Amino acid sequence: MPDRPTALITGASGGLGAEFAQIHAARGGDLILVARSADKLAALQAQLHEQHGVRVTVIARDLAETDACERLVEEIRGQGLAVDYLLNNAGFGGAGEFVSRPWADDRQMILLNVLTLSGLTRLLLPEMLARGSGRVLNVGSLASFLPGPLQATYYATKAYVLSLSEALANEVSGTGVTVTCLCPGPTKTGFADRADAGDTRAFRRAAAAADVARYGYDAMLAGKRVAVHGWKNKLLIHGLLRLMPRRLVTQISRMTMEKP
Repeated sequence: MPDRPTALITGASGGLGAEFAQIHAARGGDLILVARSADKLAALQAQLHEQHGVRVTVIARDLAETDACERLVEEIRGQGLAVDYLLNNAGFGGAGEFVSRPWADDRQMILLNVLTLSGLTRLLLPEMLARGSGRVLNVGSLASFLPGPLQATYYATKAYVLSLSEALANEVSGTGVTVTCLCPGPTKTGFADRADAGDTRAFRRAAAAADVARYGYDAMLAGKRVAVHGWKNKLLIHGLLRLMPRRLVTQISRMTMEKP
C-alpha cells in the first residue's frame, strides 16, 4: 500500500461521505470525492487541502445514471489516478408502501444503491488485485439483515450490499485486498430527511455520523468483513434477531418505520 493511499469516496458532499473524507485526509491520504453537488465538493476540497495538505480531486456526477460507473472510472483513469481505497457510500432510501411509491424513485434507488456500487467495485477491484493491495468499504445498514415494510426497496438493496460484500470478501481472501461492509443503525445525516423517515421511531436516537464513519474506516483498514456499529445493534443483529420468528422480526421492523 502506498504511503499516501488515494481513496475514492462516493456521496462525499455530506453525511458519512464527508466524514470519511475528513478521516482519510487527517491520516495523510489523497482523495477523489464524487457527489452531485459541485459547490459542496469544492468547499470540502478547499477545507481538506488547507487543513491537511493532501491532494483532493472532485468530480461532480450523478451516479444514479445508467452509465455513471463507466464514465467515472474513465475520467479517473484519464487523470492518471489510481484508487487504493474504494468507499461505496452513495445511496438513498424512501418511505411508503411499495405499491404507493413512484416506481421511478425506487428504480433510481436500485440503480444507485445496487448497480452503481456493483459497477464501481467490478471496474476497480481488478486493479487492486493486480497490485496485491486495496480496500473496499461498502456502506450497508442494519436494514441489510431484515425485511423492511414501509421501506421495502431500500431494505432489499442493503441486503444485496451485505451479501455481495461477504461473497467478495471470501473471493479475494489472501490476495492483499479486503472487502468490508459497514452496517450502521440510524445515523445523523441527511439520509432520514430524504427518506421521509426523520420522525420515525428508528431515528429518535440516531448515532453521530463522525462516530460511525470512524468505526467503519478503522474496520476497513483492519480488513473486517462485516462491521456492525454500536453494541446495542450488535446484540440485536447477532443475538435477538436470530432467535425470533421471521414474521415477528418483520412486524418489529415495520413498527420502527411507523411515525408516532
